[in-house]
Amino acid sequence: MRSLPEPETAVIDSLAQDGRGVARIDGKTVFVDGALPGESVRVQRTRKHRRYDEARVVEVLVPAVDRVEPRCAHYGACGGCSLQHLDGERQLEAKRLQVAEQFRRLGGVEPAEWLAPVRGLAWHYRRRARLGVKFVKRKGKVLVGFRERSTPFIADVERCEVLAEPVGSLVGPLARLIDALSIRERLPQVEVAVGQQATALVLRVLDPPSSEDLARLREFAARHEVEFYLQPGGLDTVTPLDPPAAPLAYTLPGFDVEIRFRPTDFIQVNATLNERAVSHAIELLSPGSGETVLDLFCGLGNFTLPLARRTTRIVGVEGDAELVARARDNAALNRIDNAEFHVADLAEDPRGAAWAADGFDRVLLDPPRAGAAAVLPLVAESGAQRVVYVSCHPGSLARDAGQLVSEHGFRFVSAAASSRQA
Repeated sequence: MRSLPEPETAVIDSLAQDGRGVARIDGKTVFVDGALPGESVRVQRTRKHRRYDEARVVEVLVPAVDRVEPRCAHYGACGGCSLQHLDGERQLEAKRLQVAEQFRRLGGVEPAEWLAPVRGLAWHYRRRARLGVKFVKRKGKVLVGFRERSTPFIADVERCEVLAEPVGSLVGPLARLIDALSIRERLPQVEVAVGQQATALVLRVLDPPSSEDLARLREFAARHEVEFYLQPGGLDTVTPLDPPAAPLAYTLPGFDVEIRFRPTDFIQVNATLNERAVSHAIELLSPGSGETVLDLFCGLGNFTLPLARRTTRIVGVEGDAELVARARDNAALNRIDNAEFHVADLAEDPRGAAWAADGFDRVLLDPPRAGAAAVLPLVAESGAQRVVYVSCHPGSLARDAGQLVSEHGFRFVSAAASSRQA
């Protein structure tokens, strides 16, 4: 068995995007799990690479003034969080600095103004998650949860401080329920979806549950007020254990909008942050009466439908046909008749599409991590006087912002960071 290297002393210079501290040891960059900028720490290297190494903190010699006691009893072992040891306000500032650095380095731009950050709940905010399930013979029990930090194993936890309730308190009970099933070794995953009035737990089942299993699932569901779904195959096989299931939904009360979704649909994980981000984005977009708005990567209509309350006509475009169908259903549910939706692959230039031939006064972009590079020429030619870009990835945002400014003549007016997840 190969022995680990001896611990070394290091001073942490900065914070990486994934929450690890960054140090230079003997001229080589080392990413240190659990360390904060300004700290003097003893570290042990865990992985070596050609251009950088990875390490973990063995001892904090001089702690940062912003270091706090993690709230979760499992923090450090579970890999579901990375920054519970950093004060929440400092997390926000660290994220803003990281985004600003990405703008400068990748986009060659910087905003004329930094706006106040958009904040969401810090605890029990995560309403969508995918949890691993494993019967561990060595421990003689089933584990349910996120992976351990830096390992492929599932962390042994009883509760989770970031999962939305009631699921945050049900991690241990759910593990014990699955442990009692005949198919405990044929159930590798639980997908979580929490709406405002209902909670769905999607069980990935490789074998059908027995009648005794079904009885246990029903008893658990009734006692904890959750709904089980079974998924024996692909996403098209997800069905309620006892249909019809209560609908999953969330509201955007500032716009009198309710959005329904299915247990495996993509939604923003932090409900409070999403509500505030929608309001903030629409305020910045500031659509006027008689104007037409284009919402690219519209999904279920998270921005499209509230925007429809503020403008004359809005066009939502999304690559997933099922999401577009549900966006149309959500428009009907909310009695919105000035929103139209189209299916298009936005990883390709969409300028030949019929919906793209019209001019637009405002454009909202909410792309996935890969960014919106393919649609930027359309945005530039649309005639839009204002563009709001909502991003989950600072790197692709910086690249696209640079292109909008340098290649398409836009001015970079303002930017805001959002609260970092613990």
